[in-house]
Amino acid sequence: MRPNRPVTAILCAAALALTAAACGPGDEEAGGDAKPTVAASLPGPDGIKIPDQLKEKLKERGIDLEKWKGGEWKNWKKEDWLRETGDYINPIIEGLWDPDRMRDAEQPQRPSVDPDAGKDQGVTDPTPAPVTAKPVNPPYHQSVPASGKVFFDGPEGSMVCSATVVKDPAHPGKSNMVWTAGHCVHAGKSGGWYRNIAFVPSYNNAGKPSAQLKGAPREQVAPYGVWWSDWAQTSDQWIATGGPTGGAGAPFDFAVLHVTPEKGSGKSLEETVGSALPVEFAAPAVPKVASITATGYPAAGPFDGQKAFQCTDKPGRLSLNATDPAMYRIGCTMTGGSSGGGWVAAGADGKPALVSNTSIGPAKAGWLAGPRLGPEAKGVFEAVSRKFK
Repeated sequence: MRPNRPVTAILCAAALALTAAACGPGDEEAGGDAKPTVAASLPGPDGIKIPDQLKEKLKERGIDLEKWKGGEWKNWKKEDWLRETGDYINPIIEGLWDPDRMRDAEQPQRPSVDPDAGKDQGVTDPTPAPVTAKPVNPPYHQSVPASGKVFFDGPEGSMVCSATVVKDPAHPGKSNMVWTAGHCVHAGKSGGWYRNIAFVPSYNNAGKPSAQLKGAPREQVAPYGVWWSDWAQTSDQWIATGGPTGGAGAPFDFAVLHVTPEKGSGKSLEETVGSALPVEFAAPAVPKVASITATGYPAAGPFDGQKAFQCTDKPGRLSLNATDPAMYRIGCTMTGGSSGGGWVAAGADGKPALVSNTSIGPAKAGWLAGPRLGPEAKGVFEAVSRKFK
């Protein structure tokens, strides 16, 4: 297994109340112990405060924080797109993710691969038969309380993925950690960190159709609040090799967010939603897994991203590169937008646990693949947990 240096996004999400400027809709789609070099300081009465060390980094990159807050974050010139460790800023912009902007966010470009990918690489099982995605019974807070959507901005506009609230061993019963895909927070080798990353648990809890969400109050589409990511981390492999096609980096396409509420309530995310899943880093080998259930909010046709769906199937193996871990693969007709959604199976103790997340699939939906969570994933997870211990 290749060594993995943690890729740490410094998300300076001190509570900053701003009036969101009008923003149009956009487009969809996919360890270690090192301590962060810079941490966000607490906000003062005058708003956000950025550590001097990070201020200097931003100056070196020609970024003026006041201009950023005023809309400069919309500048996606490649030379200004932050991608390295410690370069990311994600201040809370209160009201930016209003109901209509959330509804109009599209899936990012989920990494796609040839339907026959893996046939000549390592151990790959036969392509699974498509499994028709079934709608999750609302209210989602009762059926899939740990699931939700991740919203973020990229060069193409506002985008969306799926995600899962996971347990934090450093804060039993009070986790603020969320699991998603690496391609939902970082563009990979050809880009950098996405911006305005926020998690909405039990999005559209009542499962209402898109037409009924137009002009809906925020409490209806985000009944448990909007939670901004004040810290994010993904794998070194995704940063170095991840891309929109071919599956490069996919075996390491995972990310962990630490979140904070846009409007503080004093309660953690886990306390607020009443649920969080443990992450299983020692799941049984693929042949021994009876079934996996993937949950997500597919946004590409024939879906519209407003409702949660699930697929359950016995997994097979997909090997894209003989030197990388084999991925889990299941039959599933969910499309882009489901990326990052949790894959749940029985953990070592027999209880439900998160064992993977949606990463890649063919252009014509029929199956999905997700990384098998090993040492690299565990390192990323533990580093985020320790940061807020």
